[in-house]
This record gives sequence, C-alpha cells and structure tokens, in this order.
Amino acid sequence: MTELNVREPNFEDCHRLAEIYNHYVINTHVTFDIKPVSDKSRQEWLSGYNKDPIHRLFVGTVNNKVIGYASSSQFRSKPAYYRSVETTIYLAPEALGKGWGKALYQYLLDQLVDTKVKRCYGVIALPNDASVGLHRGLGYREVGHLTDVGFKFDRFWDTLWMERSI
Repeated sequence: MTELNVREPNFEDCHRLAEIYNHYVINTHVTFDIKPVSDKSRQEWLSGYNKDPIHRLFVGTVNNKVIGYASSSQFRSKPAYYRSVETTIYLAPEALGKGWGKALYQYLLDQLVDTKVKRCYGVIALPNDASVGLHRGLGYREVGHLTDVGFKFDRFWDTLWMERSI
C-alpha cells in the first residue's frame, strides 16, 4: 500500500478540496448540498478550522496529492453543545477502498483525545453501507434514524446518526 500522509490543509489545497467535495454534491446523495462549492467558499470554510483544538481539519495525501479530508465541526450552535462535534470524511473517488479513509479518520479521532470533546457524531445519508461500516469499525454506534429528512435528486433520503465517545 502506498503511504498515506496526514497534515493540516493550506489555502493552496482549496481547489482540490472543492473538487473532491463537488464530486459528492453532483453525483451522490451522501451530502445534502445541491450546488457545487467554489474554491473561494472552501477558503472561507477552511479558515474556520484548526483555531480550536476540537474543530479540526486534516487532509490525507498520497504521493503529495490530496486524496481526501476529515474534519470535526461544531455539532450545534448553542454553547452547551461545545463538547460534541460532528465528524466527516470525504475521499476522492479514486482513493476509495484502499484503507486510506479509515486511517485518515482515525488520525482525526486520535487528535481529539485529551481535548474537551466528549462525543463525536456521524450523520450518514442512507443507503451508504461503506460509511456505516467505516463508522462502526471506528467505534461509532447507531443512535438515531431520521426518515425522509433530505430531498435531493427528486426524492427523499433518510439519515442514520451514529455516535462515539472520546
């Protein structure tokens, strides 16, 4: 297996980060965004990370090319939710199935140890057996199922909520 390297992103990564995310926006139901994001919006998004020890963003690279990213974001805006984060991962299509996603996600989770994070939440648009399996393999458990909560591609989609303690 080619080695995965993990690092904090920089603004030069924004085009690639938008490219990876937009694949999912345009072609899949796994994100409920319906319009592609711009490089500029990714720069604004990126500027909100890695200032706080619990809101983190890391990119995975293989042969110096960004192949995906994992993040821990504010779970909800009210102050009492501060110790809970929503975790997310997106990989370039060509990077799927190589074990890099699990390694990148585990790296993110490891960085949250010894912080104020108590719980991590993954929200998965269904069906998505690969993401459910990834989360289970990283210690997440199912805690909720919302039906017909998202509307994309002229149909409704369910979400599975999974949580894990840190």
